[in-house]
Amino acid sequence: MLRKIAFTIVVCVLGALLLAGGAVAEEKVIKIGTLFPLTGSSAVSGQNCLNSVLAAAELINGAYEDFNVPLAAKAGLLDGYKIEIIKADHQGKPDVAKSEAERLYNQEGVFAIIGSYNSAATKPASAVAERAKKLFLCGASSSAALTERDYKYFFRHAPTDAIEATEFTDYITYLNEEKGAGIKTLGLIYENTEFGKHAADEGKAAAAKIGLEVVADVPFNNGATNLNSEVQTLKAANPDAVFGAALGGDYSLWVRTMKQVNWLPRIAINFCTGYQNPAVQKELAGDGDYFMGGMSFSPELAKDFMPEALKVQEKFYFPLANQEFDSDSLQEAVMLLVLGQAIEMAGEVDTEKVREILATETFESPLSLSGEVAFEPGGQNIKALSVITQIKDLQYNTIYPEKFQNSDPIFPMTPWDERD
Repeated sequence: MLRKIAFTIVVCVLGALLLAGGAVAEEKVIKIGTLFPLTGSSAVSGQNCLNSVLAAAELINGAYEDFNVPLAAKAGLLDGYKIEIIKADHQGKPDVAKSEAERLYNQEGVFAIIGSYNSAATKPASAVAERAKKLFLCGASSSAALTERDYKYFFRHAPTDAIEATEFTDYITYLNEEKGAGIKTLGLIYENTEFGKHAADEGKAAAAKIGLEVVADVPFNNGATNLNSEVQTLKAANPDAVFGAALGGDYSLWVRTMKQVNWLPRIAINFCTGYQNPAVQKELAGDGDYFMGGMSFSPELAKDFMPEALKVQEKFYFPLANQEFDSDSLQEAVMLLVLGQAIEMAGEVDTEKVREILATETFESPLSLSGEVAFEPGGQNIKALSVITQIKDLQYNTIYPEKFQNSDPIFPMTPWDERD
């Protein structure tokens, strides 16, 4: 009888230990929320961003000694923590972004959120994070206003629209002075959202500084099914240059509508938009040629300046997305890698310690054009770089600044009726 009791006790103790071990194992997980538009007009870009974060998580969770990327060599973070991605879809709607951010923090218990592609969604979602004193890391949303709020828990990788607008007008000055381009007038077409309105404002401010006259200011509703009226307005004003701020399917519609009305400006430069998305360009085929845009990554650029990004793309991203990185998606991966480094430096999964590290340290980032990431007060990455590219035959050729240039610009844009 005593033996039976002793055996029962041993079994119970072992069972308790096994359960405790299981609980400890379960605690070796850091939940990271992703908040992107997985449905709606920006769904393709949102899915690319999600796949990019998933690729970065796989890189962190495994052990890949042949990758010269921080966190790749050993499996997991700290003493064995693995990243678990909890995804959410904001549908491109600010109110949904807010409620999904609340759900991710309060119900799913995520340590941080990465997102949200659309600046209009990032704004309310990151406000939720700030009130809750939770981390929010943003790869691609470019509205300058996002890092002008004095937030302490918000960190962004991408160049702002203000930075890109200045680069656009610097390029126009270069064309006028070095190529005799004679660009004197500007039109703007942009989605009527947080992103679009701020991009347009920054474009107009930059244009004023170089004496570029704005002759057309054309907003549209994102997710539009017809842009004929808006493009006809541009055509009537006939600006020398156009700055565009149209995401995903809106970008495709804009380009196709210009073809339908048989009009092009002499030069068209795009903020971080559908222009950057390889899937959108494949859909447009030759119709997308000769347009330009700001970018922080292209396969052509990466060959010389970001070779590790191509390795990560081949092993981790392409199997998920079946396409190459674009600037937006890659920057979301970078933010998870930066967060992982900050957790390692902090030595524990503690929000305040990790926040302090993010705010004060410089992070190695071979997947960033500058090679480094560092944040100023408000959360803007002061190491952010972008270039201007021009697409031709589905290749993004770097045309400015000269330091990164691998191709001469084709200027003015080849008219529709002269294309093959």
